[in-house]
Amino acid sequence: MKIEIWSDVVCPFCYIGKRHLEIALRDSDMLTEVDIEWKSFQLDPGADAYVGMHLHDYLSKSKGITLEQAQQMSAGVEERGGAVGIDFKFDNAIVANTRLAHHLLHFAKAKGVQYEMKERLFKAYFIEGKDMNSKEVLLELAEEMGLDGNATSSFIGSDEADQHFREDLGWAQQFGIRGVPFFVFNRKYALSGAQPISTFVEVLEKVKSEEVEQPEVLTSSSEGESCSTDDPNC
Repeated sequence: MKIEIWSDVVCPFCYIGKRHLEIALRDSDMLTEVDIEWKSFQLDPGADAYVGMHLHDYLSKSKGITLEQAQQMSAGVEERGGAVGIDFKFDNAIVANTRLAHHLLHFAKAKGVQYEMKERLFKAYFIEGKDMNSKEVLLELAEEMGLDGNATSSFIGSDEADQHFREDLGWAQQFGIRGVPFFVFNRKYALSGAQPISTFVEVLEKVKSEEVEQPEVLTSSSEGESCSTDDPNC
């Protein structure tokens, strides 16, 4: 089964959705039956105006809310993350343009360690407060995954990397994706948001047992939490 996931490195619900999917795969005994590919999406392509700013200050200024409201909003997400073992530390997070991080993920894909790299980037941003704007930081993380530093450095920021990045954004536009995470199963079914684990289990079993000709967006009784380009909560 092929699962493509449109996601941004700075999207907390993408991290939570990743955990929900992993638990569902484990519960369904399907961990070895799926091929997962991470696709690029940017929640804020204009983040350059806020680069280096701490997350709560960014949310306050960009969303027009008070600093206290931004902190309260983050506290709710921290609680959701804690339920699936993610120790969010939003006070450490630094605003970044994620373009180069997505370049790194494409390089990691070619080297067979994209899934591990995605987890490392989530941890680096949301827990360790590492600066995703820094190419040096990204290279350090790449080397942790066993990637060659010189080859990684040459790829990040290159035209080839940007072509892969923009292809993903193009597909997102074609699919009408405005919020992430967005999961596509075998290019037949789509699931939007960090849906409950039980919903992922249901979808995995459905995809495994059925073949359909047209993509169908699957929904549950409640909409999954996600970050969108015009959502004041992210």
